[in-house]
Amino acid sequence: MKKYNWGMIGTGWIAHEMADALNAVNGEVYAVADVNEEMLEKFAKEKHITYTFTNPDEMIADPNIDIIYIATPHTFHYEYIKKALNANKHVFAEKAMTVNARQFDEVEKLAKEKGLILTEGFTLYHMPIYQKVLNLIKSGKLGKIKMIQVNFGSLKDYDPKNRFFNKDLAGGALLDIGGYATAFARTFLDEAPESILTTVKFFETGVDEQSGIILKNTQDQMVVMALSMRAKQPKRGVVSGTKGYVEINQYPRATTAEITYTASTHEETHETMTAGNNDDALKYEVQDMQRYIEQGHDDGQLQMSHDIAHILTSVRTSWGMKYPFD
Repeated sequence: MKKYNWGMIGTGWIAHEMADALNAVNGEVYAVADVNEEMLEKFAKEKHITYTFTNPDEMIADPNIDIIYIATPHTFHYEYIKKALNANKHVFAEKAMTVNARQFDEVEKLAKEKGLILTEGFTLYHMPIYQKVLNLIKSGKLGKIKMIQVNFGSLKDYDPKNRFFNKDLAGGALLDIGGYATAFARTFLDEAPESILTTVKFFETGVDEQSGIILKNTQDQMVVMALSMRAKQPKRGVVSGTKGYVEINQYPRATTAEITYTASTHEETHETMTAGNNDDALKYEVQDMQRYIEQGHDDGQLQMSHDIAHILTSVRTSWGMKYPFD
Protein backbone atom coordinates (compact mmCIF):
# COMPACT_ATOMS: atom_id res chain seq x y z
CA MET A 1 0.00 0.00 0.00
CA LYS A 2 1.18 3.50 -0.84
CA LYS A 3 2.33 5.71 2.02
CA TYR A 4 -0.23 8.47 2.52
CA ASN A 5 0.54 11.91 3.92
CA TRP A 6 -2.17 13.25 6.22
CA GLY A 7 -2.62 16.91 7.09
CA MET A 8 -4.64 17.60 10.24
CA ILE A 9 -6.76 20.69 10.89
CA GLY A 10 -7.45 21.16 14.60
CA THR A 11 -5.67 20.10 17.78
CA GLY A 12 -8.51 19.21 20.16
CA TRP A 13 -8.94 15.95 22.08
CA ILE A 14 -10.10 13.86 19.11
CA ALA A 15 -7.19 15.19 17.03
CA HIS A 16 -4.85 13.92 19.77
CA GLU A 17 -6.34 10.44 19.41
CA MET A 18 -6.17 10.57 15.62
CA ALA A 19 -2.54 11.69 15.66
CA ASP A 20 -1.70 8.70 17.87
CA ALA A 21 -3.55 6.42 15.44
CA LEU A 22 -1.76 7.90 12.43
CA ASN A 23 1.61 7.51 14.12
CA ALA A 24 0.78 3.88 14.95
CA VAL A 25 -0.45 2.98 11.45
CA ASN A 26 1.75 5.15 9.21
CA GLY A 27 4.69 5.92 11.46
CA GLU A 28 4.15 9.67 11.23
CA VAL A 29 1.76 12.57 10.76
CA TYR A 30 2.90 14.74 7.87
CA ALA A 31 1.44 18.12 8.92
CA VAL A 32 -0.92 19.90 11.29
CA ALA A 33 -2.68 23.28 11.16
CA ASP A 34 -4.24 25.39 13.90
CA VAL A 35 -4.83 29.13 14.15
CA ASN A 36 -3.67 29.03 17.79
CA GLU A 37 0.12 29.03 17.43
CA GLU A 38 0.82 28.03 21.03
CA MET A 39 -1.47 24.99 20.86
CA LEU A 40 -0.13 24.14 17.40
CA GLU A 41 3.52 24.03 18.50
CA LYS A 42 2.72 22.05 21.62
CA PHE A 43 0.69 19.52 19.62
CA ALA A 44 3.33 19.18 16.89
CA LYS A 45 6.09 18.59 19.44
CA GLU A 46 4.06 16.01 21.37
CA LYS A 47 3.04 14.10 18.21
CA HIS A 48 6.42 14.48 16.41
CA ILE A 49 4.95 16.40 13.46
CA THR A 50 7.49 18.22 11.27
CA TYR A 51 5.29 20.60 9.28
CA THR A 52 3.03 23.13 11.01
CA PHE A 53 0.71 25.79 9.61
CA THR A 54 -1.14 28.60 11.39
CA ASN A 55 -3.18 29.04 8.20
CA PRO A 56 -5.06 25.83 7.29
CA ASP A 57 -5.49 27.06 3.70
CA GLU A 58 -1.71 26.97 3.24
CA MET A 59 -1.58 23.38 4.48
CA ILE A 60 -4.42 22.35 2.17
CA ALA A 61 -2.40 23.78 -0.74
CA ASP A 62 0.68 21.66 0.09
CA PRO A 63 1.11 19.31 -2.92
CA ASN A 64 2.68 16.62 -0.72
CA ILE A 65 -0.52 16.06 1.27
CA ASP A 66 -2.91 13.28 0.16
CA ILE A 67 -5.58 13.38 2.89
CA ILE A 68 -6.98 16.27 4.92
CA TYR A 69 -8.34 15.36 8.35
CA ILE A 70 -10.78 17.91 9.82
CA ALA A 71 -11.27 18.07 13.60
CA THR A 72 -12.60 21.60 14.05
CA PRO A 73 -16.01 22.55 15.51
CA HIS A 74 -18.90 21.52 13.22
CA THR A 75 -19.40 24.97 11.76
CA PHE A 76 -16.00 25.03 10.01
CA HIS A 77 -16.24 21.60 8.37
CA TYR A 78 -18.15 22.65 5.25
CA GLU A 79 -15.68 25.34 4.13
CA TYR A 80 -12.60 23.23 4.83
CA ILE A 81 -14.08 20.19 3.07
CA LYS A 82 -14.81 22.28 -0.03
CA LYS A 83 -11.33 23.79 -0.03
CA ALA A 84 -9.68 20.40 0.41
CA LEU A 85 -11.72 18.73 -2.33
CA ASN A 86 -11.06 21.62 -4.70
CA ALA A 87 -7.34 21.12 -3.97
CA ASN A 88 -7.82 17.46 -5.01
CA LYS A 89 -7.30 16.08 -1.51
CA HIS A 90 -9.22 13.17 -0.04
CA VAL A 91 -11.05 14.20 3.13
CA PHE A 92 -11.75 12.53 6.46
CA ALA A 93 -14.02 14.83 8.52
CA GLU A 94 -15.13 14.30 12.08
CA LYS A 95 -18.86 14.05 12.65
CA ALA A 96 -21.07 15.84 11.99
CA MET A 97 -19.52 16.19 8.54
CA THR A 98 -21.74 19.22 7.86
CA VAL A 99 -24.37 21.06 9.89
CA ASN A 100 -27.22 20.40 7.45
CA ALA A 101 -28.24 18.30 4.47
CA ARG A 102 -27.87 21.17 1.98
CA GLN A 103 -24.17 21.51 2.82
CA PHE A 104 -23.75 17.74 2.78
CA ASP A 105 -25.27 17.35 -0.68
CA GLU A 106 -22.92 20.01 -2.02
CA VAL A 107 -19.70 18.41 -0.72
CA GLU A 108 -20.94 14.92 -1.64
CA LYS A 109 -21.51 16.06 -5.24
CA LEU A 110 -18.09 17.74 -5.35
CA ALA A 111 -16.29 14.63 -4.04
CA LYS A 112 -18.02 12.44 -6.64
CA GLU A 113 -17.26 14.86 -9.47
CA LYS A 114 -13.58 14.87 -8.54
CA GLY A 115 -13.35 11.14 -7.86
CA LEU A 116 -12.17 11.71 -4.29
CA ILE A 117 -12.92 9.84 -1.07
CA LEU A 118 -14.94 11.80 1.51
CA THR A 119 -15.54 9.98 4.79
CA GLU A 120 -17.18 10.89 8.11
CA GLY A 121 -15.60 10.01 11.45
CA PHE A 122 -18.15 7.58 12.88
CA THR A 123 -16.01 4.93 14.58
CA LEU A 124 -18.83 2.39 14.45
CA TYR A 125 -18.51 2.30 10.65
CA HIS A 126 -15.08 0.75 11.16
CA MET A 127 -15.32 -1.46 14.26
CA PRO A 128 -14.95 -5.14 13.22
CA ILE A 129 -17.85 -6.31 15.41
CA TYR A 130 -20.37 -4.64 13.08
CA GLN A 131 -19.40 -6.75 10.09
CA LYS A 132 -19.89 -9.88 12.19
CA VAL A 133 -23.35 -8.72 13.30
CA LEU A 134 -24.33 -7.76 9.74
CA ASN A 135 -23.21 -11.19 8.53
CA LEU A 136 -25.31 -12.80 11.27
CA ILE A 137 -28.36 -10.81 10.15
CA LYS A 138 -27.65 -11.69 6.51
CA SER A 139 -27.63 -15.38 7.46
CA GLY A 140 -31.27 -15.10 8.54
CA LYS A 141 -30.67 -16.34 12.09
CA LEU A 142 -32.40 -13.28 13.55
CA GLY A 143 -35.25 -13.38 11.03
CA LYS A 144 -36.61 -10.13 9.60
CA ILE A 145 -35.30 -7.03 11.40
CA LYS A 146 -38.31 -5.13 12.77
CA MET A 147 -37.21 -2.75 15.51
CA ILE A 148 -34.08 -0.84 16.55
CA GLN A 149 -33.75 0.95 19.88
CA VAL A 150 -30.78 3.18 20.55
CA ASN A 151 -29.80 5.58 23.36
CA PHE A 152 -27.05 8.13 23.82
CA GLY A 153 -26.97 10.35 26.88
CA SER A 154 -24.16 12.67 27.87
CA LEU A 155 -23.95 14.70 31.07
CA LYS A 156 -22.38 18.01 30.12
CA ASP A 157 -21.66 20.56 32.86
CA TYR A 158 -24.18 23.37 33.06
CA ASP A 159 -22.44 26.11 31.10
CA PRO A 160 -24.46 28.13 28.55
CA LYS A 161 -21.18 29.45 27.10
CA ASN A 162 -19.79 25.98 26.31
CA ARG A 163 -19.69 25.02 22.61
CA PHE A 164 -22.04 22.08 23.34
CA PHE A 165 -24.82 24.58 24.06
CA ASN A 166 -23.76 27.32 21.64
CA LYS A 167 -26.13 27.79 18.70
CA ASP A 168 -23.48 29.72 16.75
CA LEU A 169 -21.26 26.59 16.90
CA ALA A 170 -24.06 24.16 15.97
CA GLY A 171 -24.41 22.96 19.55
CA GLY A 172 -27.01 20.56 20.92
CA ALA A 173 -27.35 16.84 21.45
CA LEU A 174 -28.50 16.03 17.91
CA LEU A 175 -25.31 16.98 16.08
CA ASP A 176 -22.92 16.19 18.91
CA ILE A 177 -24.11 12.70 19.85
CA GLY A 178 -27.29 12.08 17.84
CA GLY A 179 -25.29 11.33 14.72
CA TYR A 180 -23.86 8.25 16.40
CA ALA A 181 -27.28 6.97 17.39
CA THR A 182 -28.59 7.64 13.88
CA ALA A 183 -25.57 5.95 12.30
CA PHE A 184 -26.17 2.88 14.48
CA ALA A 185 -29.83 2.76 13.44
CA ARG A 186 -29.15 3.30 9.74
CA THR A 187 -26.56 0.51 9.74
CA PHE A 188 -29.29 -2.04 10.43
CA LEU A 189 -32.17 -0.61 8.39
CA ASP A 190 -32.75 -2.13 4.97
CA GLU A 191 -33.48 1.34 3.60
CA ALA A 192 -33.56 4.95 4.79
CA PRO A 193 -36.61 6.07 6.80
CA GLU A 194 -39.36 8.09 5.14
CA SER A 195 -41.39 8.89 8.25
CA ILE A 196 -40.15 10.82 11.32
CA LEU A 197 -41.91 11.64 14.59
CA THR A 198 -40.05 13.60 17.25
CA THR A 199 -40.31 15.85 20.26
CA VAL A 200 -37.67 17.99 21.93
CA LYS A 201 -36.77 19.85 25.11
CA PHE A 202 -34.65 22.92 24.37
CA PHE A 203 -31.79 24.25 26.49
CA GLU A 204 -31.97 27.92 27.46
CA THR A 205 -29.63 28.86 24.57
CA GLY A 206 -32.07 27.45 22.03
CA VAL A 207 -30.25 24.22 21.17
CA ASP A 208 -31.73 20.78 21.77
CA GLU A 209 -30.99 19.43 25.26
CA GLN A 210 -32.89 16.16 24.92
CA SER A 211 -35.20 14.51 22.43
CA GLY A 212 -37.14 11.43 21.46
CA ILE A 213 -37.11 10.35 17.81
CA ILE A 214 -39.08 7.64 15.99
CA LEU A 215 -38.19 6.64 12.44
CA LYS A 216 -40.01 4.30 10.05
CA ASN A 217 -39.23 3.16 6.51
CA THR A 218 -41.44 1.71 3.77
CA GLN A 219 -40.66 -1.82 5.00
CA ASP A 220 -42.21 -0.89 8.37
CA GLN A 221 -38.89 -1.20 10.17
CA MET A 222 -38.89 1.22 13.10
CA VAL A 223 -36.27 3.03 15.17
CA VAL A 224 -36.77 4.53 18.63
CA MET A 225 -34.00 6.92 19.75
CA ALA A 226 -33.47 8.81 23.01
CA LEU A 227 -30.85 11.57 23.19
CA SER A 228 -29.84 13.74 26.12
CA MET A 229 -27.12 16.28 26.87
CA ARG A 230 -27.78 16.81 30.57
CA ALA A 231 -28.61 13.25 31.65
CA LYS A 232 -26.32 10.26 31.30
CA GLN A 233 -27.68 7.22 29.47
CA PRO A 234 -26.00 3.97 28.52
CA LYS A 235 -24.65 3.93 24.96
CA ARG A 236 -26.85 0.97 24.14
CA GLY A 237 -28.33 -0.28 20.90
CA VAL A 238 -30.73 -3.19 20.37
CA VAL A 239 -31.54 -4.68 16.97
CA SER A 240 -34.63 -6.91 17.11
CA GLY A 241 -35.82 -9.43 14.54
CA THR A 242 -38.52 -12.08 14.34
CA LYS A 243 -36.14 -14.78 15.61
CA GLY A 244 -33.96 -12.90 18.07
CA TYR A 245 -32.19 -9.70 19.01
CA VAL A 246 -28.69 -8.28 19.37
CA GLU A 247 -27.59 -5.95 22.18
CA ILE A 248 -24.53 -3.81 21.62
CA ASN A 249 -23.25 -1.73 24.52
CA GLN A 250 -20.81 1.16 24.13
CA TYR A 251 -21.80 0.98 20.47
CA PRO A 252 -19.63 3.82 19.08
CA ARG A 253 -16.52 1.70 19.74
CA ALA A 254 -18.10 -1.68 20.46
CA THR A 255 -16.19 -4.94 20.54
CA THR A 256 -18.93 -7.25 21.88
CA ALA A 257 -22.44 -8.19 20.80
CA GLU A 258 -24.84 -10.23 22.93
CA ILE A 259 -27.27 -12.29 20.85
CA THR A 260 -30.52 -13.76 22.17
CA TYR A 261 -32.41 -16.20 19.94
CA THR A 262 -36.17 -16.19 20.54
CA ALA A 263 -37.56 -18.40 17.77
CA SER A 264 -38.80 -20.89 20.37
CA THR A 265 -41.63 -19.66 22.59
CA HIS A 266 -40.46 -21.94 25.43
CA GLU A 267 -36.79 -21.10 25.75
CA GLU A 268 -34.14 -18.59 24.74
CA THR A 269 -30.57 -19.30 23.74
CA HIS A 270 -27.70 -16.87 24.02
CA GLU A 271 -24.48 -16.23 22.18
CA THR A 272 -21.68 -13.69 22.59
CA MET A 273 -19.63 -12.43 19.66
CA THR A 274 -16.45 -10.41 20.01
CA ALA A 275 -14.21 -8.70 17.48
CA GLY A 276 -11.71 -5.88 17.45
CA ASN A 277 -10.14 -3.76 20.15
CA ASN A 278 -11.68 -0.63 21.65
CA ASP A 279 -8.31 1.12 21.81
CA ASP A 280 -7.76 0.58 18.09
CA ALA A 281 -10.95 2.38 16.96
CA LEU A 282 -9.17 5.25 15.23
CA LYS A 283 -6.55 2.94 13.77
CA TYR A 284 -9.40 1.10 12.03
CA GLU A 285 -10.60 4.47 10.69
CA VAL A 286 -7.16 5.29 9.28
CA GLN A 287 -6.75 1.83 7.73
CA ASP A 288 -10.21 1.92 6.15
CA MET A 289 -9.75 5.43 4.78
CA GLN A 290 -6.51 4.44 3.09
CA ARG A 291 -8.10 1.22 1.82
CA TYR A 292 -10.98 3.22 0.31
CA ILE A 293 -8.46 5.31 -1.63
CA GLU A 294 -6.58 2.20 -2.78
CA GLN A 295 -9.74 0.48 -4.05
CA GLY A 296 -11.35 3.60 -5.45
CA HIS A 297 -14.62 3.41 -3.49
CA ASP A 298 -15.75 3.72 0.14
CA ASP A 299 -17.89 0.57 0.65
CA GLY A 300 -21.02 2.75 0.63
CA GLN A 301 -20.09 4.87 3.65
CA LEU A 302 -20.75 8.24 2.01
CA GLN A 303 -24.29 7.12 1.12
CA MET A 304 -24.81 6.15 4.77
CA SER A 305 -23.62 9.60 5.84
CA HIS A 306 -25.94 11.14 3.23
CA ASP A 307 -28.93 9.38 4.80
CA ILE A 308 -27.85 10.41 8.31
CA ALA A 309 -27.40 14.07 7.34
CA HIS A 310 -30.89 14.12 5.81
CA ILE A 311 -32.44 12.43 8.86
CA LEU A 312 -30.81 14.92 11.25
CA THR A 313 -31.91 17.90 9.16
CA SER A 314 -35.47 16.55 8.93
CA VAL A 315 -35.57 16.15 12.72
CA ARG A 316 -34.39 19.73 13.28
CA THR A 317 -36.90 20.99 10.73
CA SER A 318 -39.67 19.21 12.67
CA TRP A 319 -38.53 21.06 15.81
CA GLY A 320 -38.36 24.40 14.04
CA MET A 321 -34.76 24.72 15.26
CA LYS A 322 -32.44 26.70 12.96
CA TYR A 323 -28.81 27.60 13.23
CA PRO A 324 -27.73 31.11 12.19
CA PHE A 325 -25.99 29.68 9.10
CA ASP A 326 -28.81 27.37 7.89
